[in-house]
Amino acid sequence: MSWTKRIIAAAFVLAVVGIVAASLSPKKDPPVTVQTSAVRKGPITRKVAAAGKLQAATQVKLSSNLSGDLLDLPVREGDKIKKGQYIGRIDARRYEAQLHQREAMEQSARSELSVEEVNLARLDADVKRVERLVKQDSASKAEMEKVVAERDGAAARVQSAKDRIKNASASLSEARYMLSFTTLTAPIDGILTSRLKQVGERVRGSDFNEDPIVIIATLSSMEMKVEVGEHEVVYLHEGDPAEIEIDAFPDRKFPAQVIEIAKNATVKNAGTEAEVTTFPVRIALTVPVPGALPGMSGQATISTETHDQALIVPLQAVSVRTEKQLAAGKEPKDGAAPPPEAGGTAAKKTNREPMQKVVFVVEDGKARVRRVETGLASENDIELVSGVKEGEVIVEGPYKLLSRDLADGKPVKSDSPEKEKDKGTPKVSGEAKKGAGGS
Repeated sequence: MSWTKRIIAAAFVLAVVGIVAASLSPKKDPPVTVQTSAVRKGPITRKVAAAGKLQAATQVKLSSNLSGDLLDLPVREGDKIKKGQYIGRIDARRYEAQLHQREAMEQSARSELSVEEVNLARLDADVKRVERLVKQDSASKAEMEKVVAERDGAAARVQSAKDRIKNASASLSEARYMLSFTTLTAPIDGILTSRLKQVGERVRGSDFNEDPIVIIATLSSMEMKVEVGEHEVVYLHEGDPAEIEIDAFPDRKFPAQVIEIAKNATVKNAGTEAEVTTFPVRIALTVPVPGALPGMSGQATISTETHDQALIVPLQAVSVRTEKQLAAGKEPKDGAAPPPEAGGTAAKKTNREPMQKVVFVVEDGKARVRRVETGLASENDIELVSGVKEGEVIVEGPYKLLSRDLADGKPVKSDSPEKEKDKGTPKVSGEAKKGAGGS
């Protein structure tokens, strides 16, 4: 065999060996494309969102204290009402008759008093006359005692007549007071929102069951009543600033303030897997909203607490892993979802492994897992209390990759390289600035 053929055969053998060796050697994973962002420092505000209905801050149901036929009701829904304004009238004939009767009783009692006072004056004169006669020995002591007794009796009858006048006057005042109830007047300024009776209907006055005739509300001062979950209500305080979005006024937010947090819970579907515990919270609008009406739907966003110098990352950048996954350094087989809230119904019925919150930091083209502790969370961002430093680049997406496939040491490449270049000068997002203002 010539040298040329030997060289060709050797080269062929070396090529085959190289191909086999290359096929048997472990292949490096190609880097996956990820979305990244830098850890930045800035303000963040915890916000609690809840839905509810508008209601008037003050609403009065005007009922009658008397039973009778409604003879007049000139007001209509939507009318502006002033305090003391005439609203309507109930048939007053029965109460006018009672008033006249009490007036006659009082006049009779005064006449009786006049008669008794005249009789007392006469007996006083008799006593004085008999006293003079006794001094002249022209009358006996027995006669003196008799006229004195008669005078004392007359004085008692005068006092009794005066007491009857007081009683008659009190009855007369009551009759006048009851008669005043036949005229309905507005107790507050506001808008008449409901007209519940019509002229000719019978109204029932009762201390036990109300029978409203009209409803007056102060629409210039509105509030919203929302239901807040038991895991979020613990962060609320009276006086916390809030924003209200009313469905009838899209793309507009109105400033508000928490004025009351109920201490009694509202439990729905008690004893079932769908059990929900909420607490009613009242939020007052701090500016008038022209056109707003009770019953309109809306959403409230309450700012509860602000940290001015927090380390902030996008909310979706924080994922969770089990301790086994972290120890093995392997990719999770199942989607890593946050554990249920402690004490919730789901937590009682499931037995999951403890989960650890983590982020993935990009170092030398690889994703490195970091255990982190979280703090406040806003609508888009979350505070990291420990585990990262300002300026470090972290993976924030895609969600499927973060929640299932990404593992420690996996090669990655950013779809936005400029973020890594600017990591030393992080910018505070508009959301963080907005959260700092509590609006």
